[in-house]
Amino acid sequence: MRSLTQVEAEQRAALITVERYDISIDFTDLPTGSSVVCVSAVTFTCRDPGASTFADCVAPVISATLNGEPLPAPVDGRIHLPELAASNVLRVESVQADTTDGPAVHKSVDPADGEVYVWTTFAPDEARFLFACFDQPDFKAPHAFSVTAPAAWLVTSNSGDPAIEDLGGARRWVFPDTPALATYNTVVNAGPLHEVRREAGGHDLGLFCRRSLAPMLDRDADELFTVTEQGLAFFGEVFGLPFPQRKYDQVFVPDFGGAMENWGCVTWEDTFLRRSEPTPAEREVFAVVLLHEMSHMWFGNLVTMRWWDDLWLNEAFAEFACYWAAVHATRYTDAWVGLLASDKLTAYLADQGPVSHPIRQPVPDVAEAASIFDAITYPKGAAVLHQLMTYVGEEHFVAGMKRYFARHAWGSTTLQDLIDALAEGSGRDLNAWRAGWLETAGVDRLVLEGGVLRGTGPSGPPRPQVVGIGAYAKGPEGFTRTALELVDVQGPETVVPLPAGADFHLVNDDDLTFATTRPAAADRATLIGEAGLLPTPVSRGVAVATVWDMLTNGEATPAEAVRCVTSVLAVETADTVIEPYLRLAGDAAEFWSGDDSRGELMAQVFETCAGLADKPGRRQVALRGMARTAADLDAVGRVRAADDDVDLAWRCLLRAAELGGDTDADVRDLLERDPDPDATFRALAVRAARPDAGEKAAIWQTLAVDRAVGVGSMGQVARAFWRPGQDAILAPYGEKYLNLLPTFERGGMIPSMVFAGRLLPRFGTTEDFPSRAEKAAAEVAPVVRQTVLEYADELRRMLRARG
Repeated sequence: MRSLTQVEAEQRAALITVERYDISIDFTDLPTGSSVVCVSAVTFTCRDPGASTFADCVAPVISATLNGEPLPAPVDGRIHLPELAASNVLRVESVQADTTDGPAVHKSVDPADGEVYVWTTFAPDEARFLFACFDQPDFKAPHAFSVTAPAAWLVTSNSGDPAIEDLGGARRWVFPDTPALATYNTVVNAGPLHEVRREAGGHDLGLFCRRSLAPMLDRDADELFTVTEQGLAFFGEVFGLPFPQRKYDQVFVPDFGGAMENWGCVTWEDTFLRRSEPTPAEREVFAVVLLHEMSHMWFGNLVTMRWWDDLWLNEAFAEFACYWAAVHATRYTDAWVGLLASDKLTAYLADQGPVSHPIRQPVPDVAEAASIFDAITYPKGAAVLHQLMTYVGEEHFVAGMKRYFARHAWGSTTLQDLIDALAEGSGRDLNAWRAGWLETAGVDRLVLEGGVLRGTGPSGPPRPQVVGIGAYAKGPEGFTRTALELVDVQGPETVVPLPAGADFHLVNDDDLTFATTRPAAADRATLIGEAGLLPTPVSRGVAVATVWDMLTNGEATPAEAVRCVTSVLAVETADTVIEPYLRLAGDAAEFWSGDDSRGELMAQVFETCAGLADKPGRRQVALRGMARTAADLDAVGRVRAADDDVDLAWRCLLRAAELGGDTDADVRDLLERDPDPDATFRALAVRAARPDAGEKAAIWQTLAVDRAVGVGSMGQVARAFWRPGQDAILAPYGEKYLNLLPTFERGGMIPSMVFAGRLLPRFGTTEDFPSRAEKAAAEVAPVVRQTVLEYADELRRMLRARG
């Protein structure tokens, strides 16, 4: 199907105005069949009567009329609309039968009880796969959904309080008009959903999930309601505009992949409902994702970017705002450190590789837009906006946000609209800031040498920014910060007036900017071996981030990275970063080290975990780390015996299978007692880990060819498939991956990214494989191409480190 270009979107926007959508959807075939029938009536006006344009519809069309006159069948997903009147009604009846692998609408069957659930998701331009529309973000209009579904089902949509009509074996749900929304902000979900509701902060809050996960949702409901209430209050205050709708629902569904910010009805992948008691890090992730999607009610829904070149106006701001809100409004006061310990590291790596691009860049068509939902747009964008708030001052930043929403509520904007609102009253030239941070790719490098901060940008001097330089004195209890200098960087060299006699200097202290740093030669050994002596979670986090960036750039060894991270783990006070640090240490040992040192480094991580296992709040994640790094079957057995947790048992079985243990009977027993409806995928992961050629072939067929594992569970199976020490067995799968590349586009944006990223080999490859993958990716869809380039670059760096 043809991808809408920016030129076409601008031409269409100059010609027509969409007044409303009336959409009737019929789900009654889904309990036994696969078809969804839609009738879409689009009311719109034309500024030049007699002109022509086109509507978007990829779903097979049964009939289409314009002002009562029949229209020909669509061509390339477009319905030609000739001789427009001043006022027009397009009516299209369509049927979408591809509800298993297709975009926009998905039917899931719960393996626990056979119940059927259906969800929709329309970003960036996938509404056209379900109903006829003008599928571009600047066409905002009220949507009225009428949904016919089996009588036992609940239906959710953007606006609350539907009228429900009993039709005998079915019910019709008629929802009130939404406010003016882009097509991609709308949603309909349905099924025999479990529902929990609560009044809080003047809002009617709802939570939904499939029935088999009801105990997990009930367990987490208090936390979800609390963070939802806190977030709505915070954003309403700092944006100067409370959320204007009373009902705010959140729906957890299978096979979704991530979460989506539909107005008033957020959809989540239900793996966020952890099957075991959530860890501190998992709870923090839950909270920040909730706040990310919530902030989109303002950034993206209330005010929408005019075209996809300003996607960052949605995603970067939402990613920044969720951490800002978490720190100020919830109990997750170390959330910025959580970002630094995880996704910000991914962004640093991406911004130094072949997928680097400006945060804001030309997007000629929607297919290219789908390729920039990435680490540059999200975590780098969040860090850059954190720097912007530091640069102009939080008070000026909040005032600018309030101006922006007061001017543009329910409209569409461009970058300049936001820059103008933020610049007023700040006293800063934000045009230079915009050019450096939003329109230039790559990362800055900052180094403190002899009292002078030297900086370089991607192609010259560093960007304008404010960065913290901390001076530390070493004492019996570790380092104490004796001074913090906020340096206003405006050129390649900046004198830093720090007091004499410091034992250590930390560049980017307090993590105020997005820049890689390097220690002075005299500080390198301290940074690697004594990072745990730094006094705060954020100072330790900056040290870890620096050493990790050195590892990925070949300037530190995997052993040095493990030494740095384990020194921090031994003393870390922030519970929420223990798990991400254990993941980093395990990754350095498992993926970045060579065969000659892997065992020793895995043992070092195991011992670190063992030291954490007796500490309050650390036992659960420590045992997980021990299960990952246990050296032999006896060690696996001791870890499993340490706790009766089902999640830990699965992790131990996976490690036992990888080590060649017989796990069949244990898997059968665990399947019997695990309440997780998706436990079969964990059993599949155990099989995937085995050093057995026949099992690998069977798992590859299930995972990559048959696509029989949902995107929410695919990661755990794929990770188990790519195991170190199994190179001879894994050797054929690089070629198999390349052969399947053209098929990864199937299913929409999220499945494309998941398949292209998770299935790319980690072991069993040759040094030339990354280059071969990059060459093959040149011929596939942009979203697949960008994902392959990102993961192939990381693999190339891993192979170098192993060597």
